[in-house]
Amino acid sequence: MSAGTIDFDHAITAIDTGFFRPRFDASHLLVHGGRAAFIDVGTNYSIPRLLDALKAKGLGVDAVDWVILTHVHLDHAGGAGLLMRQLPNATLVVHPRGARHMIDPSALIAGATAVYGAEEIARSYGTLVPVPAERVVEAPDGHVVDLAGRELLCFDTPGHARHHICLWDAASRAFFTGDTFGLSYREFDTDKGAYILPTSTPVQFEPDALKASINRMLEHEPRQMFLTHYSRVADVPRLARDLHVQIDAMVAIAQAHATDADRHARIADALAALYTARAQAHGCKFDQTEVRHLLAMDIELNAQGLEVWLEKQNKQ
Repeated sequence: MSAGTIDFDHAITAIDTGFFRPRFDASHLLVHGGRAAFIDVGTNYSIPRLLDALKAKGLGVDAVDWVILTHVHLDHAGGAGLLMRQLPNATLVVHPRGARHMIDPSALIAGATAVYGAEEIARSYGTLVPVPAERVVEAPDGHVVDLAGRELLCFDTPGHARHHICLWDAASRAFFTGDTFGLSYREFDTDKGAYILPTSTPVQFEPDALKASINRMLEHEPRQMFLTHYSRVADVPRLARDLHVQIDAMVAIAQAHATDADRHARIADALAALYTARAQAHGCKFDQTEVRHLLAMDIELNAQGLEVWLEKQNKQ
């Protein structure tokens, strides 16, 4: 195991992509039969880390058959085009709604710029590289990715984004969940296990669809989940219940402050209070200041996503 990586059973390796802060954003490398696949890739600045992890397994760039994106948000997919340039045999797998954004990332850049601003996009993500259309495979619900005989089954899992897939790996009885199964940072782990919260990042948060996607994954009785933020969690039924409770609580917060003049600040404050109370009940020693520091980006984006959801509700 090299710095910034964690090896799990069934030849699964988590790679810290280096995005934002340590142990915030993970790519997962699967190796089977001498062949490899990356699931989510981080940003352009993450690519040396992914290639180093591959080399540490004794594999060359020609051993990678698949680069699989759970969705096209930039912390998951921003480095895909640059990575594909390094992998001569790889095919990119992505939700049908996301394929065009990998082939022509201009709309993706514009959308992200609207959320983060041009300066932050350049600093955090760099210049997005398009992927040639002939190297992109669309993965609708039920699509199977064959990694040297190890099958990864793609599930259409809306709720966080409409261009989201989760991948079922029967060999490890695990899902690779992107953002559908929420966020769980290792700093919040206690003797009770992992702490988890949903993500309502703009602009396609749909609470009912998100809960349905979570329930659908539970039907397979997974032993573990591999989250992009951050890697492996177990005790899946408990975490699923926690996500359901918080999705409802977040919706209630948004509705309670829907007409406030300072709506965004009120929603963000209420989210911070919600997450702090739950973290402390879980045995975390953090006060609200520390929670707001660790979850600063998530609280901001969740508040923005809830506001977008409110506006959509008003138009219906």
